[in-house]
Amino acid sequence: MTSDDDATTTADGRYVIVSGRRWRASDPAVPAALRQELVDELMEARRLVRSDPDAARPRVQDAKVALGERGEPWWEPTSDGRRARLAATMRALLWHRRADATICPSDAARVVGGEAWRDLMQTAREVAGELAREGRIVVRQQGAEVDAAEAAGPVRLARGPDW
Repeated sequence: MTSDDDATTTADGRYVIVSGRRWRASDPAVPAALRQELVDELMEARRLVRSDPDAARPRVQDAKVALGERGEPWWEPTSDGRRARLAATMRALLWHRRADATICPSDAARVVGGEAWRDLMQTAREVAGELAREGRIVVRQQGAEVDAAEAAGPVRLARGPDW
């Protein structure tokens, strides 16, 4: 990490040291465009903390988990940790985009899985199905709401009724 303060990255790349404090580094495998979108969401949520802390805190948490800065360490993933990170990534990306926008489950898989994102696609669809059952998101195919477990082919995710 390059900065004008005293920030340095540990040799293993897992932590950033700033003013003597150690912070977990973002997952370096997150694609640049999606990383920037998640960082933008994090900054937007942090700005919201002063005016609406109850709404802001879950957004900050989701963005930081998506980036790999919180939750299970990105360098030691488990099945449950990946699922939690996929869900956080889906929520963070949907928060960041317009209210009527959609995301592809592959966006979340690319964030969590890096170059091996295709291996996470089934899990990403399962997580999307869980979020849909909670009412947090809606799974759509060709504009119509579908069951993620039953849909064959590409689907899109949108904010749900209990967003």
